[in-house]
Formats: sequence, structure tokens, C-alpha cells
Amino acid sequence: MAEAIYERFDTNAGFQAALERLIEQPGRELRIFDPDGSSLRLNDSARVARLERFLQASRTRRIYMVVHNTEHLTRQCPRMMSLLARYAHAMQIHRTGEEIRELQDAFLVLDALHYVRRPVATFFRGAIGLGDENEALTMRSRFLEIWGASYPAVSSTTVGL
Repeated sequence: MAEAIYERFDTNAGFQAALERLIEQPGRELRIFDPDGSSLRLNDSARVARLERFLQASRTRRIYMVVHNTEHLTRQCPRMMSLLARYAHAMQIHRTGEEIRELQDAFLVLDALHYVRRPVATFFRGAIGLGDENEALTMRSRFLEIWGASYPAVSSTTVGL
């Protein structure tokens, strides 16, 4: 197996480039934990198109997302809401329960192999790891714990009024 790649970033541009690289990796399940999704550019047509290509690549691909606050997604991201409507069978968006709303990090993990992480979500400082099974597996496990402490919050029929 190829050696793991680990690269740091400390700007929004670096973070966005890391997201693009992550989404382009082969994989089946993309898991996203973010305070509100605003830094993920989920209304950007190119980003949403890339997520759609990810889902289109295989019937078994899935996107799971957990946010603290759904308002940005439902009010500011009609493209993401449209993607959710078209791929309701392959996407789920949850909201954290009160007991874990103090979590301040943000991360995306693809399968248990690749990840992008920001230790403090309010800053763009973080890292991408590609082929890093140890760290990615730990992050996937952490996501599953967060998922377990969250509940369905955004559906394809949600209307941002």
C-alpha cells in the first residue's frame, strides 16, 4: 500500500483545495461534521456538482452530515437542498443533540482512509490525510459517536421559510 500523505493548510484557499482533493478520492461513504456547513461552500455550483458526481459514481455511495445548526443549509444553500431532494436515498443530514453542541472541531472523513480536519472550526487551520488508515479510522469512529448523539434534521422536503 502507498504511504500516507499528510499536508497542513492554514487558509480558506488551502482548506477548499483540501476538500476538493478529498471528494475526488475513491470511496463509498463521505461523513461530514461541521458547525453549520457554511465553510463548505454547499451552495457553490462546482462544489455541489462534485458531490453529485461522487454520488453518481456508484449506487452504494452515501453522504452523512451532522451540523450543530441547520439554518445555513436550509436558508442559504438551495443547491445543496436540491441535491438532497434528488439523492434522498443516499444522503442524510442530522443535527447534534444539546449534549454535544460544544464540540468545536470540524472534519470530513471518506471511508476509513482519507480525511480533512480542522481542530477549531472557526479557523481554517487544519490538515488533509490521504491513505492514513489509523487516523481516518479514529475519525470515522468519532463521527459514528457524534451521529449517535444527533437526530434527523434536514430532509428533502424541508422548506426554508
